[in-house]
Formats: sequence, C-alpha cells, structure tokens
Amino acid sequence: MSGDGPIAASPPRERGPVSPCVGICLMDPATRLCRGCLRQVEEIAAWYQASIAEKHAILARIAARRAIDHGRVGRP
Repeated sequence: MSGDGPIAASPPRERGPVSPCVGICLMDPATRLCRGCLRQVEEIAAWYQASIAEKHAILARIAARRAIDHGRVGRP
C-alpha cells in the first residue's frame, strides 16, 4: 500500500466568540437595540457571517452600551 504515511493535520481553526444572544429577543423601537443582548438588528443579522475581528468589535460596542446604560441607573 502506498501513501500509508501520517495524514497531515490541518491547523486548528481559531474559534470565534460565542453569540451574545441571551434568548430575550425584544427590540426597543426607541433605541433600535435588542433588550436582551443590546445588539442592533444589523449586528444580529451579520453575526454568523462576521469575521472573528468583526465579532469582537460588536462585543466591544455591546460592552460600551452596557457601561452607558449602567451609568443611567438611578438617574432621571
């Protein structure tokens, strides 16, 4: 038998971040953000086709939105 040598393993693929979806899908018409994950409709639609870098950028925007939202707690 020829070609019985070791099979070349493909390099491991970098795993992207997990979706920030928390299963509470309710869009706020005033902010155009999902009340569960704080993503825009466009970010939700693009998530599965987004590159790893784009997903990290979306997660950074969510973190910024969350920080702003927490800053409003207890304020009129």
